Amino acid sequence: MKFSNLKLTSPYLEHDPVFYTRVDPTPLDKPFVISTSQSAAKLLGVDEDLNLDEKLLDIVNGSQKLEGSETFAMCYSGHQFGHFAGRLGDGRAINLGKINGQNLQLKGAGLTQYSRQGDGRAVLRSSIREYLMSEAMHGLGIETSRALALIGSDTDVARERWEKGAIVLRLSPTWVRFGTFEYFNSTGEHAKLQKLADYVIEESFPHLKNEESMYLKMYAEIVNNTAKTIAKWQSVGFNHGVMNTDNMSIDGRTIDYGPFAFLDDYEKDYICNHTDRDGMYRFSSQPAIAHWNLDRLAVALSPIVNYEVAEDILDDVFRPAYEREYNKIMNAKMGLYAEEESDKELSYQLLRSLERATIDYTLFFRKLSRYDGNKSDILDICVSRDSMEKWLDKYSVRLEKETQEASKRHEKMLAVNPKYILKNHILQESIVLADKGDYSMVQDLLKVSLSPCEEHPNLDHLSKSAPMESKNIKLSCSS
Repeated sequence: MKFSNLKLTSPYLEHDPVFYTRVDPTPLDKPFVISTSQSAAKLLGVDEDLNLDEKLLDIVNGSQKLEGSETFAMCYSGHQFGHFAGRLGDGRAINLGKINGQNLQLKGAGLTQYSRQGDGRAVLRSSIREYLMSEAMHGLGIETSRALALIGSDTDVARERWEKGAIVLRLSPTWVRFGTFEYFNSTGEHAKLQKLADYVIEESFPHLKNEESMYLKMYAEIVNNTAKTIAKWQSVGFNHGVMNTDNMSIDGRTIDYGPFAFLDDYEKDYICNHTDRDGMYRFSSQPAIAHWNLDRLAVALSPIVNYEVAEDILDDVFRPAYEREYNKIMNAKMGLYAEEESDKELSYQLLRSLERATIDYTLFFRKLSRYDGNKSDILDICVSRDSMEKWLDKYSVRLEKETQEASKRHEKMLAVNPKYILKNHILQESIVLADKGDYSMVQDLLKVSLSPCEEHPNLDHLSKSAPMESKNIKLSCSS
C-alpha cells in the first residue's frame, strides 16, 4: 500500500461545528522532503517506501489531499501555567482525517481560526525536534504521538530572527485533550460535553461502551494511563516543559513537544522552559502537575459525573499506578529481579547520590548495566565520588540476593537502559547542520532513536554526554 493511496474518514466532523472549523492548509514555498519514518507509516498500513511516493510531498505540504480527507482545526480550552486560558484550539495544526485508528495532522500548515496572534507556521528547528522526539519516545516505549514525515521549505517565518518554515505530518489515536472537555464545561454546553465523552469512549475506550458508570470508568482509565506515562517520563529523565491541560492527551500519551529536554546530569528540580519563571513544570513536579491537571479534568466532567466520586478515583488510582510503574521500571534499570522491600528506598537513595555526584543520568545507567563490582568505571564519571561510592556498596550487597548470573542481568539491563537519548546538545547539532542544508544528522538520529538500547558502532558519537556549557540548559518555547 502506498501512502498516497490511503482513504481517510473524518468521524470528528460528525459533531456540531462548534467542535471545529473547516480550514485548508496553506502550502509552503519550494517544499522538499527532509525525512520520513517508515516505522510510523506501518501504523497506517503503508508498506511501500515513503520516499518513492511521488505525491507524498504535495500531501504533507497541503497542496494535495488524500482521498476522503476533509481538513479542519479542533477547538479546545486549557489551563496554561495554572490559569484558565479560555478558547484556544489548533492554532497551527490542521487535521486531515483518520485511518487504521490513527488521526493524521499537519503541524505548521498555516492559519486557522484559533491562531490568535500567531502565523500558523512552525519553523525548521522546532519541527526537527518534534519529528525526532515523537519517534524517540516510541523507541523508548513511552506512549506518544508519532511523526511520519518532515518537510522543509523556502518560506520565511518571523521569530526572534527570520527562519525557514517546515511541516510535520504527525499521527495519534486521538487529538482530544483535557482542554477539549474544559471548553464545553466553561461554555455551559453540557450536552455537547457528553457527546464528546461518548466520542472519546468510542475512539479510545471502546470496551467501556454502554457499561454502567462508563464516564467514571473512562475517567479512571485516563488517570491510570496518565500516571503510567508520567512514571515513564521520570524514569528516563524526560522534562516536558509545558504541561498545560491543552497539552494533555485524553488517552494519556505524550503530545505537543515544545521546550522539552532529557536530563543531562541528574538534577531533580531542573526547569527546561525558560518562560517557566516559577518552575511550575520542573522535572520533579511533573507527577504533581499531572495529578492537578487530572483534577481540572474531573471538574470539567462534573456535569456528567459526580465530582466527589471522580476525586476519590483520582486519589485511589493515580499514586498507586504511578508508583507501581515507576518502581517496576527502576528495578529493571537497576537489574533487581528478586523483589525486596528495601528496593524502593535503594532507588531513592540512588537519585540523591546521582544529584550529589553530578553525573550524566543516561550514561550512569548504561555503565551500571555492565557493573561487575569494579566501581572505577562509574566513579570516574562523577564530579563528586563519595555519595556514589557509598551507594555502590549498598547496591553490591543487594546484588548478592539475585539468583541470575551477572551476564544475564547485564543483558537484560542493556535492553532497558538506553545508550542513545535525544539530549538537547545533540538535537542542536542536527539543527545547525540542517540550517546549512545538511540533513544527514536528522537521519542518523532517527535511526538511533527507534532502537536506542542497541549498539550502533558507526553512530557512537551520538551517545556522547553534553559539554559542560550545554548541560541542563533552558529552552525557549519552540514554534
